[in-house]
Amino acid sequence: MHDRRISITQGEIAIARGPGVCISTLLGSCVACCLWDPIAGVGGVNHMLLAGRSKTSTISTLMGINELELLINGLIKNGAQRGRIVAKVFGGARMVTGLSEIGLMNGRFTLEYLARESIPCLGHSLGGTSARHLLFWPATGLARQKLVVQAGEPAEMISASPLANSGNDVEIL
Repeated sequence: MHDRRISITQGEIAIARGPGVCISTLLGSCVACCLWDPIAGVGGVNHMLLAGRSKTSTISTLMGINELELLINGLIKNGAQRGRIVAKVFGGARMVTGLSEIGLMNGRFTLEYLARESIPCLGHSLGGTSARHLLFWPATGLARQKLVVQAGEPAEMISASPLANSGNDVEIL
């Protein structure tokens, strides 16, 4: 049986439930927050890029909060309970040497938001200089990432943070 794949790009959110559904995205300096309720079997992903720290940073922070709140509210509308929602976070690479630390800021913002909202982050793979292709199965919380390396460049090893012993692993391919 093949998975039904839902692809999202920058600024989009996808919410799904049921076996055989996979949410896919490609990340550079953007961050994807995968949220799911393991008991309800419903989950979702956002693909978020926040503006750099400048006079508009308050606006970009509010946009990031809004994207995460839309994702959480969408999960609740689909049967999740707020107290059971858990997370995994991916992305935040430095794609161009010498430019801003936008990837680092995106990752930091997302982890800080989850901590403030008391949403456990079971694992994350942030930083580095390679893009990531992310696959997330919302029914189970399984996440797989593959680093996208340019031809002629050495492969970059990115390790995920320790994960809870829930059987919901991050696979780095």
